[in-house]
Formats: sequence, C-alpha cells, structure tokens
Amino acid sequence: MTIQAKRSVTIEDVAQHAGVSRAAVSKVIRDAYGVSDEMRAKVQSAITELDYRPRVAARAMRGASYTLGVEIPSILNQFFPKVINGATRSLTGSPYQLIVAPAVPEDDGFRAIEALADRQVDGLVTITRVPVAWLETLGKQLPLVTIGRHYASVNFDTIVGDDLTGAELAVGHLYDLGHRRIVHITLAESSDAVGAGGPHHVRAEGFRRAVERRGMTPEVVLVEPRQDAATEAARDLLDTADGPVGIFVAHDELALGVLETVAELGLTPGQASVVGYDDIDLAAHPLISLTSINQSGTQMGVIAVRLLLERIAGRTEPVHEVVAPRVMARRSSAAPQQRPHRSADARP
Repeated sequence: MTIQAKRSVTIEDVAQHAGVSRAAVSKVIRDAYGVSDEMRAKVQSAITELDYRPRVAARAMRGASYTLGVEIPSILNQFFPKVINGATRSLTGSPYQLIVAPAVPEDDGFRAIEALADRQVDGLVTITRVPVAWLETLGKQLPLVTIGRHYASVNFDTIVGDDLTGAELAVGHLYDLGHRRIVHITLAESSDAVGAGGPHHVRAEGFRRAVERRGMTPEVVLVEPRQDAATEAARDLLDTADGPVGIFVAHDELALGVLETVAELGLTPGQASVVGYDDIDLAAHPLISLTSINQSGTQMGVIAVRLLLERIAGRTEPVHEVVAPRVMARRSSAAPQQRPHRSADARP
C-alpha cells in the first residue's frame, strides 16, 4: 500500500477557504497598508483553521521573476536617478531587470511598495519613509533593502550616508571659510517623530552638534519639500540679515531654490554662502557651481543590488552599510563679505 504524504496548505487554499483573492491573502500576510479589519479577520481565521505556514521559500517554488523593484519618493529629486543608475550598472550582464515605482505623496510609499510586491519582484529597494515594523514584516516575505533610513533592522538590510558626519563637513566648511552665523534650512519632517531615523532628522542633529561645538547658536528654518518654499525661506532670512550668512541646506533641490534668492537679491557668495547635500549632477554645472556634500547615490545603488542578490541567494543576517560623505567645494560658498548698508525699506 502506498502512503501519500499530506499535501501542504497553499496560499490558494487559504484564499478559497476565506472567499477572497490570493492577492488579498498576500496583503494580510505582509501586514499591507490599507487592508480592512474585516478582510484581515477573515483571512487570519482561514490561516488558523487550515494551519497555514507562509514561508519565504514558497517564492522559490513559483520560480524567479528576475525582476528587482525600486521604490523612490519622487521622480523630481535628481538624487534618486543616481541610485537607479548605480543599480542598473550592477545588473549589466545579469538576467535581472529593474522595475521603478515612484511613491504617491499622500501615502509615503505604501502603494508603490505594495504594487512592486504584488508583481512578485525577487527583491525590493525602498527609499520612502514607512514604519520600521511594517518593513520588518515585509522583510520576512521578500528580500528587502532600505536606503537612507537609520534603522536597526532585523529582517532587511540598510544603506545610509553618514549624515552626522555630512552635517559636520558642511558646518566645518562654512566655519573654516570664516562664517560665524550658519543657518540650516531643512524639511519640516526633521523635527517630528515620523522623521526620526530619516536623513534630514539626523543631519539636523548633526548640524546642531557641529554649530554648538564651535560656540555658535543653532538656527534651523523648517520648510515644506518644495523648491519655492526654500526660495521664500531664504528671502525671509536674507532680507533681515545684517551680515554674511552661511546656509546649509537639507538637499540640493532645496539649495537651488536658495541660490535663486541669492541671485535675486544680488548677493555674492561671500555675503550668502550656500552648501547643499547629495551633489546632484546639476550642482557641478559651471553656471550653478553649488558646493555640496557628496554621499554617492550611484554607490548606494550598486550596494543595494549586491545586498539584494545576496539575500536572494539565501543570506538572512541583516547588513548595515554606511557610505562616507565628502565636501565638493564650488563657487556658491566663499569667505565672508560684508553687505553694503541699505535703508530699512530697500528690497530688490
């Protein structure tokens, strides 16, 4: 007599038992964003009744898709194409292809990440800020790497720039030029709990430490993530400044807005020195010449692919990579220069 081994319960079995789609079961297992309480209870009840045990190994049973997903916060910030470029270079000669999904601003990347996971990518890179607990759950189901978030992760890998050191380099550069008033224009998220662990939160802390260590008072201006918001903030700052100012800006896209105000007010780099962050390609253009902190987005993309392929091959231990920043000094920053006296109501 032949004894047949008991067939393992599949995700399709759970879906049929619960009366829902396979995708719905997958979302509940991953603790996906937007799943209703009713749907979650129905699926979890089926999982319990059937004694279903979801395993990452099940992905291998359906075969590799030879696609890697990359979720980015925006298509407008020129830093993210550098990451994608590095990732693409790393895949030359391999069977893998990238799928890139920009986040929808209203949900901080949940939908883009879910869309990539539902397309059964073999691994996923995420840059948007989403809760670490949610990522830990996703990392149990899918090889996962995050860029730019200072997490002490367990089920996924992280890549960050050394943002504390980067802020120190920016402040140190301006201070060494001779500036004794240094202001940080950064994103509003750097001051709230949601932004904790994010690059701008860490850079803001690094700025405060660097300024206080040099005996100065930290000045932080919070703006929305738009270039025109940085332009307006810089105008308010420079209209009331009675001497030279060094301005450290959260990232280069915002720094371009600050440079617009500097040009509009007819100020020299010595009167308003500007340092950005990310060293996007446009920063090196001769007509822009923006001093910036380079954290090599291209290198981050290369590392992200390497880590993903290691996880796809079976590595489970978390890896935390840190990319060292460096100052790219250009013409937007210079030794302090006094502004000519002007009347109180004078404004270009």
